Amino acid sequence: MNSRQRWMGGVVLLSGGVLLAALLLKGKDEIHHNQMHAPETAAESGQKNAGSSASGLTVDVETEKRLLEAQRQTREKSVAEQEARAAEFLAMQQQAEADAARKAAEEYAALNARRSAQQSSDNIPPELIEDEAAKQKRIAEEKQAAQKKLEQQKSAQQKAEQSKQDAARKAAEAEKRATEEKRSAELKRKEEAERLAAEKKAAEKKAADKKAADSKAAEEKRKAEEHKAEAKRKEDAKKKAEAEKARDLLEHGDKQWMVQVALAANQANADALASKLKAKGYRVTKSPTSKGIRIMVGPSKDREAADGARKKITSDASLGMKSAWVIDWVPLDKR
Repeated sequence: MNSRQRWMGGVVLLSGGVLLAALLLKGKDEIHHNQMHAPETAAESGQKNAGSSASGLTVDVETEKRLLEAQRQTREKSVAEQEARAAEFLAMQQQAEADAARKAAEEYAALNARRSAQQSSDNIPPELIEDEAAKQKRIAEEKQAAQKKLEQQKSAQQKAEQSKQDAARKAAEAEKRATEEKRSAELKRKEEAERLAAEKKAAEKKAADKKAADSKAAEEKRKAEEHKAEAKRKEDAKKKAEAEKARDLLEHGDKQWMVQVALAANQANADALASKLKAKGYRVTKSPTSKGIRIMVGPSKDREAADGARKKITSDASLGMKSAWVIDWVPLDKR
């Protein structure tokens, strides 16, 4: 095995050396060619310059410098390329050597493994080698143990699944119970809210009814008081009128001072004249006589007042009653 490795390594080294030598020779030829080409170029330039001198032209020193610099750069570039190729081939050679060494190591390791296995098999005592019946028995026992273990695992899995189902069922029952309790609580809360709302509505209605009743009672009381006050006022006015009448009777007896303004021929004329006077605000009294219906204004409290009323009536052109006079008149029921 070692000779084979050495042989492969030698082949790799030989091939790498050949490639490296070829690259070096090629680079040397290119350098020699460039060096040979440079003098020729310089000679040609010299000849051209000489011809130019002969023709009266001057040599351009800067152009010569540029040519020399270009040649130098060309040589340096060629050398750099050769060195790069040499480095590349060297790396390839090293990689080939590493691959060969790795392959040899793998083959050597495989060979050692086969040798070790063979030696181990040869060293096993005969008493340790089990016969076929014992082997079959052992295999059957192992199979039975595996089957038993599988059944135990299956039973444990079934128990776990049953426990999981029981837990899920209990969780579902608990959730259902919680839902029912929540619904019952919600229903109870709703009923309580409705009851409170009904009580509030009833209380508000009761308060409104009481307020309406109180308002009605207050209104009735106010009306009763107003009616009572009105009745009292009327009673007082009646008493006052009776007192005035009594006083007038004491002072004047049954006489009443009236202003007679006309003597109507019929009832229609009497009514027309009375309406005309009433429209002016006078109090009118009609008294039938044998000659017609007497139209009078009054009574007045005394003659002077009656005469003042007469003057006012006769001076009112809209009434057209120029002939009015004051009379001392007693009603028929008091004559």
